[in-house]
Amino acid sequence: MTIKTSSLGGDLAVNRLGFGAMRLATGTFDGPPRAPETGVAVLRRAVELGVNHIDTAGFYRRGAVRANELIRTALTPYRDDLVIATKVGPLPGPNGVPSGQAAPGQLRALVEADLRALGLDRLDLVYLRVGGMTGPGGESIAERFAVLAGLRAEGLIRHLGVSNVDAAQFAEARAIAPVTAVQNQHTDDMGLLAECEESGIAYVPYFPLGGGITPLDTERLGKVAARLGATTAQVRIAALMAASPAVLAIPGTGSLDHLEENLAANDLVLGEEDLSDLRG
Repeated sequence: MTIKTSSLGGDLAVNRLGFGAMRLATGTFDGPPRAPETGVAVLRRAVELGVNHIDTAGFYRRGAVRANELIRTALTPYRDDLVIATKVGPLPGPNGVPSGQAAPGQLRALVEADLRALGLDRLDLVYLRVGGMTGPGGESIAERFAVLAGLRAEGLIRHLGVSNVDAAQFAEARAIAPVTAVQNQHTDDMGLLAECEESGIAYVPYFPLGGGITPLDTERLGKVAARLGATTAQVRIAALMAASPAVLAIPGTGSLDHLEENLAANDLVLGEEDLSDLRG
């Protein structure tokens, strides 16, 4: 497998194709819990195949199955090169689906909970996840981001990121503390992506395969996939990484077969004709 590497914060070397842990606990937002042993097997196989960047969150859970605890069970003692990123901000409602936002005074407890669940003394990267399932914008993030900056100064966090933000919120965060990564839904905001690339900041699209939220253009993907003898998921992942060297992909799955399929996108090379077809 061809490993494409990048850097987080200038001091954490990561492979550009990582793993998102959201689907370890459940396949859909309101679906039943997955078998914990399956999640453990997927995580161990991901690391065997070269993944060293895992994206998770304390609210990735369904019932007693929690992604952070699966990560700790599967991967401790952690490899020295393994980077674990987590997110704080959303608060789960009665049904377990995130439906509220933490106030500034609640963020320390969320960070400390992630430290305990993952069995770590310091978190490599913590994103402030803003808002709900709607698009970014419309609120100040300064007070909450300042709390995370304070926890970074204390040594509980190594690097900071922001998620589901617009350009104004991004600038607001950067005025408070260094931002290492932005995790937004897609790469359509080319201005923000270009700013990240210019500043050496990682851009990490969530729901890289649609996630049941954003339908993928399967006609265009299918045309390129047929030409290359690949799957549409592999073409989508390769296209994301071709968009900019700042992009890190984190496709997630609870299936060993899908994991192998996703990570094989590392070897997929898109030519100019392919990229032109994808752009339409």
